[in-house]
Amino acid sequence: MPELPEVERARALIAERALGRRIATVDDTDAYVTRPHGPGEISAALTGRELTAAKRRGKSMWIETDGGEGPILGLHLGMAGHIIVDGHAPSERKLGPPKPVWDRFTVEFEDGGALVLRDSRRLGRAILDPRIDRLGPDAAEISRDDFRARVGRGTAPLKTRIMDQTVLAGVGNLLADEALWQAELSPLREASSLDEEELDRLRVRLRAAIRSAIALGGVHTGEFIEHRKRDGHCPRCGAAVRRATVGGRTTFWCAKEQV
Repeated sequence: MPELPEVERARALIAERALGRRIATVDDTDAYVTRPHGPGEISAALTGRELTAAKRRGKSMWIETDGGEGPILGLHLGMAGHIIVDGHAPSERKLGPPKPVWDRFTVEFEDGGALVLRDSRRLGRAILDPRIDRLGPDAAEISRDDFRARVGRGTAPLKTRIMDQTVLAGVGNLLADEALWQAELSPLREASSLDEEELDRLRVRLRAAIRSAIALGGVHTGEFIEHRKRDGHCPRCGAAVRRATVGGRTTFWCAKEQV
């Protein structure tokens, strides 16, 4: 499932290959992907506009048009979505042969080529003027003091706290397990039980995990991720990996170091 690093790579692809181009037409006929807009509504708003900025907060991504004066196009990757620009994808992972039914939303440019939301599971979204005001600060950019104040409070398990998008935007299931393993903190700890040193360590490790995932191709490249399985062992100390459900999400951690 795409998390902050995957969305940032998609945003960077759009910034590199799609900005400065004018829209010739939009295929927004998949009313499920473009809800609550009806077919043709997004096309009418965007046709003739120029894409001028690609932005992101957490797992939410949007594209400004006409220097911020035009409509804003919000894109969400869902669980299996990819952004394709002129046939280029932001991931080294092979996407396989394209299937027209998987191209859920397409922006065609006047100079040829297109930006496509390709989604085999049809859970991505394309929407005009998306709301981001309910999101917390971006996990890759949050300051030390803000992180302490937002994460280090409440009775929720630590993993649940850092995955709350209103607290901290961008952390998904795999990234949470990777960052908590890197910081040697239990996902079951009550968030308010962490002292400032532990919170600072978690923030540093989380940001490092994000940078690494962006550089290497996604959260699946994390050092701990391949060991998130039954009968897995910690790659750092060799101890058994524990498994439980935390906040409704399958969670893995080192039984020895993350206590």
